[in-house]
Amino acid sequence: MTPPGNGTGQAPVSSAPASGRSRAVRVPPALAVLGACLLASACTISTGHHDPGTDHTVATAPPAYDTYGAPKGPTLTITIAGGRVTPAPGRAEVVRGHAVRLVVTSDTADELHVHGFDLTRPLEPGRPVTVDFIADRTGLFEVETHGSGLVLTQLLVR
Repeated sequence: MTPPGNGTGQAPVSSAPASGRSRAVRVPPALAVLGACLLASACTISTGHHDPGTDHTVATAPPAYDTYGAPKGPTLTITIAGGRVTPAPGRAEVVRGHAVRLVVTSDTADELHVHGFDLTRPLEPGRPVTVDFIADRTGLFEVETHGSGLVLTQLLVR
């Protein structure tokens, strides 16, 4: 099978003159690429409405966590300082299928572990760590630190 064109690398473009007969018009590939580049750059041209270096970020509320379509469950914010857990370890009830957000800040390096969900995250001193997940199984699950062995809370998923 012979590709369209006359072997010059030019693609035929059809046009129909008023006489009703069609006539092939050849557009060089380089011209076609140039046209595509010009069109693409026209869509990204700056309007020059601000001075270079001016920050146009807009202060917004932190984004809601991605629940993958699941209803939002609890957000548990836990702080570890001097070997003490605040708030004191307790039990949080979660409806199966709901999203859970854990926000943990520690004053020492450690590892956060959510039992039953195989979730671990490194804890760095003074830096909050956020863990989002769907409580997709029922039971009683501990949230703890591996290095210090502190129980942070228990999740009761029903």
